[in-house]
Amino acid sequence: MAGSVSRVAVIGSGISGAVCASLLARNGVSVTLLESARGPGGRMSYRKEITEEGKELFFDHGAPLFTVSNPDVLDIVSEWESRGLVAEWKENFASFDCISRKFVEFEQEDNGTSVMFLNFCLVEKRIGKSYKWIGQGFQISEGLSKKYVGVPVMNSICRALSHEPGVESKFGMGVGRLEWLDEKNLWSLTGLDGQNIGNFEGVISSDKNTFSKRFTDVTGRPPPLDLNLLPELAAKLQDVPVSSCFVLMLAFSEPLSSMPVKGFSFKNSEVLRWAFCDSSKPGHSATSERWVLHSTMEYAKGVVSQVGLQKPSSSTLAKVAEELFIEFQRTGLTIPQPFFKKAHRWGSAFPAASMAGEEKCLCDRKKRIAICGDFCVSPTVEGAILSAMAASSKLTEILTCL
Repeated sequence: MAGSVSRVAVIGSGISGAVCASLLARNGVSVTLLESARGPGGRMSYRKEITEEGKELFFDHGAPLFTVSNPDVLDIVSEWESRGLVAEWKENFASFDCISRKFVEFEQEDNGTSVMFLNFCLVEKRIGKSYKWIGQGFQISEGLSKKYVGVPVMNSICRALSHEPGVESKFGMGVGRLEWLDEKNLWSLTGLDGQNIGNFEGVISSDKNTFSKRFTDVTGRPPPLDLNLLPELAAKLQDVPVSSCFVLMLAFSEPLSSMPVKGFSFKNSEVLRWAFCDSSKPGHSATSERWVLHSTMEYAKGVVSQVGLQKPSSSTLAKVAEELFIEFQRTGLTIPQPFFKKAHRWGSAFPAASMAGEEKCLCDRKKRIAICGDFCVSPTVEGAILSAMAASSKLTEILTCL
């Protein structure tokens, strides 16, 4: 890298891609951040909805919050907090048992311990520094962890990182093909529309669709990255198991006074896994009471098996919205009809396995390409950040040897 600035393409602007881009740029790399969606965020995106009356509503319809235990990640999050990008959500959570119809397992702060259900996709039981997959949800029962949220919405973090000095962000730019140019020792990227994106000394992909078979199932096109180019990584990347989830966004004219907490998990429900009061988050609009509900993976799997992986129709989403809301009402609490109700499907957002182990990312040093994301470490925001840190560090090291 002596005498010139290396160019790196980072694919995907979720939290992992955005952190990668920021860290690379801070190390003097020229970064092009490529995102097929209209804006950054991935599962940390938010939805802006307009009611029939013209009222604006904002929902964190992906990751509702995150916690941190790793000291290096905590340093990064502390910087974000000092910049006003995140804040602590100081609400206590609980769990609701649908059989007894009672709230149980309330968080306790006075004795320094807590039981929290924090990851809305897979359950990971944390004991010391070890992880054990045990089902749905995420349980921490050792010490109180702060709950962080983006301010004023969850994707505020990704948006800020994607506009840092040294990062050129291209939204609405899906990658259609990655080609390794042997004669130039460079990567050539082409957009989904056939447009030449450019040549790069290195690539980091945080988007599973870059190499996933699901890309073909949905689009009918081969994945952008031909895994035959990466024989050492191909076996691990051939099949990244993922799960779907539906979310329901609700807005009420009045606060749900019967709710003793602002966030809770469901026990013994085949339909719902989580409920969060989005409007109770610090820095979020409180002009109406807004809740976001997350389905169980089993429920989502059943719907997908009936309608397929393609984008759900409006009738399918309306049916899902009604079923999730009915289950919410079955708590026996006083829940009036909302003035806004809309469902959304996350098709393949939630990884069901860790692909990289202790390495935290997958990397081909000869071709200077790294794969990172929560699917490499653990299905949490912290896992995604750890993977991004590992990928950016490895690629920076490789580039210094050019």
